[in-house]
Amino acid sequence: MRSPLLDLPGAVAADGIDRDVAAHYGSFNGEQRTLEAGEGFVDLSHRDVVRVSGPDRLTWLHSLTSQHFESLAPKVWTGALILSPNGHVEHAFYGYDDGESFTAHTEPGAAAALVAFLDRMRFMMRVEVGEVTDELAVAWRPSAAADGPYAGYEFVPRDRLTAYAEAAGPAGGLWAFEALRIARGEPRLGLDTDHRTIPNEAGWIGPAVHLDKGCYRGQETVARVHTLGRPPRRLTLLHLDGSENRLPPVGADLLQGDKVVGFVGTSARHHELGPIALAMVKRNVPLDIELTVDGMPVAQEVLVDPEVGLHVRPLR
Repeated sequence: MRSPLLDLPGAVAADGIDRDVAAHYGSFNGEQRTLEAGEGFVDLSHRDVVRVSGPDRLTWLHSLTSQHFESLAPKVWTGALILSPNGHVEHAFYGYDDGESFTAHTEPGAAAALVAFLDRMRFMMRVEVGEVTDELAVAWRPSAAADGPYAGYEFVPRDRLTAYAEAAGPAGGLWAFEALRIARGEPRLGLDTDHRTIPNEAGWIGPAVHLDKGCYRGQETVARVHTLGRPPRRLTLLHLDGSENRLPPVGADLLQGDKVVGFVGTSARHHELGPIALAMVKRNVPLDIELTVDGMPVAQEVLVDPEVGLHVRPLR
């Protein structure tokens, strides 16, 4: 679903799954500075949108996901995960409840599988689930981003997106948004994670995983790793060698010498930090050691502590 904002002067389309919105509008460094100053907006209308309605929706979502939905106040943004029985992250979505329905956005192309899963789990609950990407577009405004995790996003009627842009401008492109997101350490499911990722590795404990709630699928893994500590991998911010004018591809091997110790996810050029990337790194890799990716040396910065957890051990 191509964004009409790609017709704005200077717009250059992004690529891959983000190809339907603008990468930048002529100056991604300037756009980053504008966003960091709390001005402007970012067009994220390529992201999928789902809606859950019905009187049982919050109780039902509470039972299925990693988040505490039963006490969710209206218009408060939250993130939630759906895990496999073994605790691996299968779906991630972010949204709010307006008192009548819960609306959330997820990765481009991910809504169909999410809706299909949720629809199978309805049983006798009074809920309705559907994709509403054709009705609602997603945007992000930094002026609202300080209100908590996953705040700053907005749902805009898709047929009003151009009018919204005229009122909310100046527009910042996806490259600027991604540079700021990566610097904050916020992973994208399927890009910064793989099929083995558990929430403890990706910094989702707290923002998207509530540790004091009832049972849900995959909870046992989350609780065990949190209690015993030390998840097998950790999300890490990489600082790339800026001498080469390129960024590593998503999924590139992260090497310690000739040994693969992780993989690189999304990367971007930050206007102050230089080229940066998110990576999933094995827990036991020393933090002060230089690694390489795609032939480039990289330094590590802690996002998820490799020793995170309670470290409770049973008495002998």
